[in-house]
Amino acid sequence: MSYQVFARKYRPRTFADVLGQDHVVQTLRNAIEQERLAHAYLFVGPRGTGKTSTARILSKALNAQGGPSIEFDPEDPLSIEIAEGRSLDVLEIDGASNNGVEQVRALRETAAFAPASARFKIYYIDEVHMLSNAAFNALLKTLEEPPEHVKFIFATTEPNKILPTIISRCQRFDLRPIPTDIIAAHLQHIAREEGVKLDDSAAWAIAKGADGGMRDAQSMLDQLVAFCGNEITEANVLDVFGFTSRETVAELLQAILEKQPASTLKVINEQFEGGKDLSQLLGEIVGAIRALVVAKLDPSAGREGFPEALWADLTKASDPYKPDRLLAIIDTFSEAESRMKWATNKRLHLEIASLKSIQNLQEIRLSDIITAMGKANPAELAGSVPAATAPANPTPEPEAPESAVPMSEPEPAPSGGSVIDNLIASAPDEAIEPEPVRLNPGPATPAAEEKSPKEPEVPESDFHDDPLIKEALKVFKGRLIS
Repeated sequence: MSYQVFARKYRPRTFADVLGQDHVVQTLRNAIEQERLAHAYLFVGPRGTGKTSTARILSKALNAQGGPSIEFDPEDPLSIEIAEGRSLDVLEIDGASNNGVEQVRALRETAAFAPASARFKIYYIDEVHMLSNAAFNALLKTLEEPPEHVKFIFATTEPNKILPTIISRCQRFDLRPIPTDIIAAHLQHIAREEGVKLDDSAAWAIAKGADGGMRDAQSMLDQLVAFCGNEITEANVLDVFGFTSRETVAELLQAILEKQPASTLKVINEQFEGGKDLSQLLGEIVGAIRALVVAKLDPSAGREGFPEALWADLTKASDPYKPDRLLAIIDTFSEAESRMKWATNKRLHLEIASLKSIQNLQEIRLSDIITAMGKANPAELAGSVPAATAPANPTPEPEAPESAVPMSEPEPAPSGGSVIDNLIASAPDEAIEPEPVRLNPGPATPAAEEKSPKEPEVPESDFHDDPLIKEALKVFKGRLIS
């Protein structure tokens, strides 16, 4: 027997073999058991998630001996014919090459004939979105009221290109990207069956690079066996496919969280010089930050494939930051990701996004000030702020005109009050005294303008030596810029 690639050799044969699509499998099993069979099904999902495999398994169940039955024998001759795509009653049609009106008319003519040996005649059209609008319209009437012995199964990766009149006549099933841990576990199963030693970190790296597609992961494993032989490590996966190791992702993210621009640029440059895919590195960084945010909200969440020691270092580095800060970093990298798709210098955009993220972490927000004030001891702050004193050379207050009614003076702040009270108390009286409100607004007289006092000038040396300013610089770790 000729060699079969893993993607074909380990293709699901029964409902129990379909991985990561429990919602689809359970619905189809219940429909068969309850004899609630639709005449048309539409499977939607990314590549390699099991659309064709599920369609073939459904065809086997519908045409099982004494069926329809979910407990069919995959070794039955009819099941084998369906699995190999050579059954006369289960016709697999490529929508890309049979997308014209003539092909649909021929399909309608053959649909009227009874199946040769099976219970149902099943038409499986892959990539159905490739059909032309005229072909879709020619199929409408047959799809809505087909003969009792006919079933239609469609599969597509782009349901938005299918006419709504077609979708409304089908039961739609959305197949999701397969979780990374399920793909990694299945790769380990294949490795054991093939006598290959596959490291757990290597299996995770392959599954992560497959991006939810089981077929892609199986193809990569097939290629690695040809390259490495019977022992595959994570380093082999990284070398062959240019993926980024968990250690590198952790090193870059930790440099960002610890606000070290030099180390951040060094890691990015090393990856660039090593020929790594920087777009993939950016995606790994975003996934790791998301995992840290989830871990802050749910400590029982997973580690995104990081070893326990690396994950402990990352969580420790992210402890000082609230989830909103980490989400702001994700926004920064997401903007860079959209620009990197069409940019020739991807390293520049990744460096800019990393440095902007460090700046975001260094910014002091109003929420940080409120939090710091809430944690501060009011008694200590009150003791560090001098009591309000009258100015040495008070300026005489001007006489208010008869039509002006002065507002009441603010009460002095009590000692030991809040930080805001002490700020008000330590300010000069003229700085906080409100202006009088005129009952009869009109042009001011020259005499009134002459009497209005000028604001006292505060010497720069007094401002720098102010105890309140010194305390604020100490609390917020700031410095004065002249």
